[in-house]
Amino acid sequence: MSVRNNEERVGARQPDASPPIPPVQEQGPQPSTFSFVVPTEFVELPSRGKYYAEGHPLHNEEVVEVKHMTAKEEDLLTSKSLLKKGLAINRVLQSVIVNSNLDVDSLLVGDKNAILIATRIYAYGPDYQTNVSCPGCGSNAQHSFDLEGLEVEHGSLVEGVKKKGDNFIIHLPRTKVDVEVRLLNGQDERYLAEAMSMKRKHNLPDSTLTDQLRLFIVSVNEYSDSQSITAFVEGMPASDSRYLRNTYEKLVPNINMTQNFICSNCDYDAEMEVPLSADFFWPKQ
Repeated sequence: MSVRNNEERVGARQPDASPPIPPVQEQGPQPSTFSFVVPTEFVELPSRGKYYAEGHPLHNEEVVEVKHMTAKEEDLLTSKSLLKKGLAINRVLQSVIVNSNLDVDSLLVGDKNAILIATRIYAYGPDYQTNVSCPGCGSNAQHSFDLEGLEVEHGSLVEGVKKKGDNFIIHLPRTKVDVEVRLLNGQDERYLAEAMSMKRKHNLPDSTLTDQLRLFIVSVNEYSDSQSITAFVEGMPASDSRYLRNTYEKLVPNINMTQNFICSNCDYDAEMEVPLSADFFWPKQ
């Protein structure tokens, strides 16, 4: 007779079945003690989103959210390949913009400038020290610009200028021609920079002024073909060219990049445009 039958017969208690041993759980990576959310800020857009088509992420948006720069963006700024191609700044701006659907090249130039200035302030502060050449005596010296003192200009409709959708019609005083113009964006800006670089590489004469005019002119007396626009730009009287450029500048929403400059050598005192030199994103201090 088996032992089990003997125990059952005398009423002995059977031991409980042992619970199953749980499998050993592999531990995944533990959360980092230094995990934190990169702070963000809202940057005021000079355009207030008025000149973006429906469906664009900034259509009628007055601000854009951007992250503070980190070591990741500093890597982009020191990338030799990006610097050589002139793409470092664009890659940094694309990286700090929170909305991944927003393409830097689609930004109006003024809005892009606003994000650029804000990104620099959040990273290194508003004090921008760089070497400048005095227009009065030609001496070179370090000068400090206050980036927080730069004013946002939303663009103003000049007397005699008419709106046409998101574009403007400017009547030129000498030739009496109606010129339709549009606001340039980051893609246009990159095109101009690449065209200038290519011409310098091949020792061709600089044509930045006429290249820019051809880009922002949409039509001349309603003629919108490139041949008519090029012919007009190349034959336009200098007085009309200057009037067109000055009027266009007033229409464009942008950051006013001028600040007062006083030369310590000759006391020259005048407004100077803040130079975006290598010190802008690569401060020495």
